Amino acid sequence: MYYRSGKPKHPYTEVIGLENPTNVQDLGSVYLASATAKFKELKQSAEKAIAQVQDDVKLNWAPNEESNSIAIIVKHLSGNMISRWTDFLTTDGEKPGRDRDEEFEGTIESKDDLLSIWNQGWDVFLQTLSDLKSDDLLRTVYIRQQPHSVLESIERQMSHYSSHVGQIIYVAKMIQGDDWHTLTIPRKKKS
Repeated sequence: MYYRSGKPKHPYTEVIGLENPTNVQDLGSVYLASATAKFKELKQSAEKAIAQVQDDVKLNWAPNEESNSIAIIVKHLSGNMISRWTDFLTTDGEKPGRDRDEEFEGTIESKDDLLSIWNQGWDVFLQTLSDLKSDDLLRTVYIRQQPHSVLESIERQMSHYSSHVGQIIYVAKMIQGDDWHTLTIPRKKKS
């Protein structure tokens, strides 16, 4: 719900820099600001979960052979972001130099390395997202030679990144057990 002046502001007022989002003529700008804010929230949630895992070795722990560790999920997300969002409007999102299979090999040994890889991907992605304009949303881009609108590409990545951030949080929660500190509103404990 949007509020008139003098009353509490809509949460995206600060993000999009508008006092009254209902009067916006450029819905594309509102969408891009909203999507950017949501992606930044995802990034922050994953980082809060990762911060709770103090042992570097545990960042490579997975519940079974078919599951991925936090380190592998981070490596995959970063590889995806760099491939998809480098020269986003002009080249296919699946870059020839990407080695997707290598993203699923456990090669990260420290939290510092993990965060460096994590931030490389997010830096590319968020910079590209911030460079987009409303007029770009209906442009056609390609991912694996399949056409998508820019809007579809953003939504595709929102779904993909959300699922992997959820995995990071879940694995961190399993690692931490009783030492886990909730990232949202804690459940009420019965006495």
